[in-house]
Amino acid sequence: MFHLLLQDIHLAAYATNKENAIRQVATALTAAGYANKEYVEGMLERETHSSTYLGNGIAIPHGTHTTRNNVLRTGVQVMQFPNGIDWGDNQTVHLVIGIAAKSDEHLNLLHQLIPIIRDENRASRMAKTTDVNELYHLLMNTKSAYLLDNSTLTLDIDAHDLTTLQVINISRLQQANAVNAKFIADIFTKPPIHLGQGIWFSDSSQGNLHNAIAISRPKTPFTVDKQPVGLLLTIACADDQLHGFLDNLSTLLQQGKGECLLRAKNSTAIVDLLTMDVPQETILPQKNALTADFILPNKHGLHTRPSALLVNTIKRFHSQITITYLDGNSIPVDGCKLMQVAGLGVKQGERIRFTAVGSDAKDALLAIESLINKNMGEEMA
Repeated sequence: MFHLLLQDIHLAAYATNKENAIRQVATALTAAGYANKEYVEGMLERETHSSTYLGNGIAIPHGTHTTRNNVLRTGVQVMQFPNGIDWGDNQTVHLVIGIAAKSDEHLNLLHQLIPIIRDENRASRMAKTTDVNELYHLLMNTKSAYLLDNSTLTLDIDAHDLTTLQVINISRLQQANAVNAKFIADIFTKPPIHLGQGIWFSDSSQGNLHNAIAISRPKTPFTVDKQPVGLLLTIACADDQLHGFLDNLSTLLQQGKGECLLRAKNSTAIVDLLTMDVPQETILPQKNALTADFILPNKHGLHTRPSALLVNTIKRFHSQITITYLDGNSIPVDGCKLMQVAGLGVKQGERIRFTAVGSDAKDALLAIESLINKNMGEEMA
């Protein structure tokens, strides 16, 4: 996660308009030693080209490429505006995160903020809190309701039965001190349940010490009782804080996206899939939807400039278009929202999918193809 100190957070600020808010956060960046006084001009110029609004009342103003020489060291300043600021296009901002970055570090920040902008409840609490410590913990996500990370995931296992996967998961939960002997004795008395799409689930009502999820995935899927086995989740549930996770899993399967878990390229992508709440408006109906897959050609990946060109191309059409990072978390984002597109973090040679629904969907995909074939507006290597 990005570096943030309590003194970098400023509560109960007030601004008359967007420009005033940007000038305030720029002043804070200068006072903290992250940028000189001229950096604000780049922040204002950036906003004239493309809005830095992320969603859920959060904006991240930052400078342009030409003003990077005004950055002294990389850092952020967070300003809360409880009364809200009109950010244009009927968007109201309550949290302004000003960024001073010497290179493209702001793209990493964008990626880290995606779970927050998908969580309306957390964003609302950040907008209203009067406790700087609470805002810090909400923003940094320092307190998790459950354990699910690289330490609880095991991929590409040479296994051909559920028992092997189960043993590995239990070992992970033991290492995390999430279960005791009662859990282990009970869980082997009942077989895992097939949830569908190759996803299996197991848990126990006994011996749960802490909330944790262990996941094992075989290198090659196999079958049990004529049902495919592609992944096993074993859950230690000590209280009701896993409800959100289980809702996400249920939604993922209802939308027929279980396969995304099976082909996710690494543990991080799986965690993102299971923990990021996908807004319903970004899920396009499959009926009458057109899709096109591409490999990103440009050397520096989908950073802000090519993302802006892509969003501007998409906005020329009436169709609803989402973009899915196939080699990442496979969660679709709105193709009209620049900061979400740039926050995908797509690199050269990685796959992206465009899904379009509408009367001009075909023309939109052709225009996107043309832009990609032109190397996203960058010089060919």
